Amino acid sequence: MTRRISWTLLAVLVLAQICYPLTTGATRAGLTVATVVLGWLLSVGHALLSRGPRVAAALVAVATGGGFAIEAIGVATGVPFGSYDYSGELGPKLAGVPLIIPLAWTWMAWPAWLAAVRLTASSTPAGSGTTAGRWVGRIALAAVGLAAWDLFLDPQMVAEGYWVWRDATPALPGLAGIPVSNYLGWLLFAVLLMSALRPLAGPSAEHTDRRDHPMLALYLWTYFSSILAHAVFLDLPASALWGAAGMAVTAVPLAVTLLRARRPHHARRDDHEPHRTGVDATR
Repeated sequence: MTRRISWTLLAVLVLAQICYPLTTGATRAGLTVATVVLGWLLSVGHALLSRGPRVAAALVAVATGGGFAIEAIGVATGVPFGSYDYSGELGPKLAGVPLIIPLAWTWMAWPAWLAAVRLTASSTPAGSGTTAGRWVGRIALAAVGLAAWDLFLDPQMVAEGYWVWRDATPALPGLAGIPVSNYLGWLLFAVLLMSALRPLAGPSAEHTDRRDHPMLALYLWTYFSSILAHAVFLDLPASALWGAAGMAVTAVPLAVTLLRARRPHHARRDDHEPHRTGVDATR
């Protein structure tokens, strides 16, 4: 049931995102809001159905609540992202922040966390326990996996006029209009978010299984579809390159790990057996 609901919501989300480049103006802004709400429902709903209310509540607290708090601070003080203002196109605001903005943090925080858990678990022998090194690696991978998404998101939203920076220097090459401080602020908050998520969520957030396939698919879909959309449909080639490089840290190893897991057991076993040739092969 969990997987069926999650796959259904993911399919609706994908359809909405496919429609995005085909719309303009108020229709596109409305579709943006709808997409973020769908993403929030998908991630929080999956956390609730797969792991229970504690994990879902922890995700909402640190990602939605924390996301709103850091955005409100950012709008009021310019810390840690830089000075910026939101337009009125993304719906109602509270403390200068459109209410859908912290929902977006939540939408991508959960799949980024699960991707990091999947990768760090697959690289550690069974029964070895959670070491400090693996914990740090998991936090770093999840934080980069979330923060790098902004290399796609911010250029796209700024191009649409949904928010504007008062001082956009210094900027990354090709990404004029967005200061480097924005990306560093995202990374800082992502580290804090991921560091708080596990203690609040409990041990059930420390493993992945088949129920999490829709969330891992969401992460990979976001990566590959964003590259295509920015490079081909949105005329944002620089953000296509920056986003492709940044999210690749998590997305590429995840794709490789999932592909390897789909191979037949005997094929994976044969990879670790020496190939015999000559006389030995006839024995």
